[in-house]
Amino acid sequence: MGRLPLADLTVTLSELPEHELEPIRDALTNGITVETSGSTARPKRVRLSGSALIASARATTGEIGEGGWVLALPLSYIAGIMVVVRSLVAETSLVDARREPFDAREFAQLAARLADGTWFTALVPVQLVRLVDLAEGDTDARDALRRFSRILVGGQAIPGGLIDRATALGIRVTKTYGSAETAGGVVYDGRPIGDTRVRIAEDGRVIIATSSLADEYHGDTELTATSFQVDDGTRWWNTTDVGELTDGELAILGRMDDIIITGGIKVSLGDIDRVLESAGLDAVASWFTDEKWGQAPALVSTSDLDREVVRDLIERELSKAARPYRFVTVPELPRLPSGKIDRRALQELVTKDES
Repeated sequence: MGRLPLADLTVTLSELPEHELEPIRDALTNGITVETSGSTARPKRVRLSGSALIASARATTGEIGEGGWVLALPLSYIAGIMVVVRSLVAETSLVDARREPFDAREFAQLAARLADGTWFTALVPVQLVRLVDLAEGDTDARDALRRFSRILVGGQAIPGGLIDRATALGIRVTKTYGSAETAGGVVYDGRPIGDTRVRIAEDGRVIIATSSLADEYHGDTELTATSFQVDDGTRWWNTTDVGELTDGELAILGRMDDIIITGGIKVSLGDIDRVLESAGLDAVASWFTDEKWGQAPALVSTSDLDREVVRDLIERELSKAARPYRFVTVPELPRLPSGKIDRRALQELVTKDES
């Protein structure tokens, strides 16, 4: 049975089209190759075994319980694939709610019509923002979203205060951390799930071991060799994230490749992003090559900024080296289909603009 228009949904189970469902069924036996989003570098082809997919699904079930799933993410990304895998492994209902563009009201209407029982979904932050914005002024939408026993949210940085806003409405949200290399989220609300182990390298890099770890980067033996390591019989993956562990709880501080060196001083673009977010600015940090400084910070925003005010703010909160030297204004921040900021597109904008 194909997807039903949301307005006409009156049944519990809306199966995926067979041409989409069958490859995922097959993946549980023969594995699957997933392409990463490539937000900061060339996309990588990650090879996952069927056992890794099943281990990931079972770890999630062990953490949040068993129930039906609502698919709101594309199947070109691991987060979408894993929604289907969890449903297949647990043999539970699956409702296909994918729409482009995502419509918060339509999604809430679908949630309101789900059959009684336990339901889950997985979203990216931009989807949750739209749903919370709607639910804060619409009691029907709020009540509909409360029907989910858990909403998993991950894939990119979550705006400050968003989880608290959702919680205040009675919406149960779990922040996840993981990637294609781990078959999706393996850390929920800062705590590893299943048999996942996390440690921090000397340079601050997050390193992960888990039964859902990928086999390789398909067609790239060199990257596979440098990214995966065996230590005392355990296979670990070196992420590109910087983090810290406090009493066993993981906090992600930024990405290794978000670090630039300007005038010999390290500057985190992620730190700049957090300052901008705290100030309520719709802007993100990037960088450009500079003859004097080597690399220099830049900002891309959706409105004209008071440059000196923003520079002073960033210097006060971070350092003089973090002050941006180039500002680019665009109608909309470039994003990937997953909702993540497209870092490569940002840098192209900044490189072309010499203002």
